Amino acid sequence: MRIKKIYIIKNLVTAIAVTLFFSCKNNFDDVRKVGVLQNQPIGEATNIDLKYTEYKDSTVDLLANLLSPKMLDYSNRDFSFSEFPEGIELKVYNDDQQQTTILAKYAIYYTDMDIIDLQGNVRVATPEKDTLFTDQLYYNEKSEWVFTNQPFIFKRTSGITHGIGFDSDKTFKKFQMLEMGGDIEIDN
Repeated sequence: MRIKKIYIIKNLVTAIAVTLFFSCKNNFDDVRKVGVLQNQPIGEATNIDLKYTEYKDSTVDLLANLLSPKMLDYSNRDFSFSEFPEGIELKVYNDDQQQTTILAKYAIYYTDMDIIDLQGNVRVATPEKDTLFTDQLYYNEKSEWVFTNQPFIFKRTSGITHGIGFDSDKTFKKFQMLEMGGDIEIDN
């Protein structure tokens, strides 16, 4: 009787083990696919021509115009951002509808921080014909401040300034340089 119970228990354990073994399947590929989907953009847009306007005093003012061949939307991430892998052209207008043009070969906009990271032959041309050239430039939308720690060239009507590290308000009226080089003309 005791041998029969051991035999029944062994058969039962074997049957359960075999059932578990064959019911489990290799789902590593499924897990890997989920990870890939989470790293993919939630949206993709091409040939963007986005206009940002403001309605006041019964008129519509154009504040900015963003042009880009491609945008990838990663708002499905915990730290959401939009990527412009093929570059941007951004036209920003002041109260007098004068245009500042910003060009970059690559850009990324961090939604939660309101910071734009511009990279690759960045050029900013103001209505006053001042032009800033650098390889990377950040723009903080909340404080309306631009900055870089990279080498730059700042061409103004009064001369050309070379340096490393640049901090400025969006109009380039109040700017600072970390390291300076080139020719500078100072008005008294």
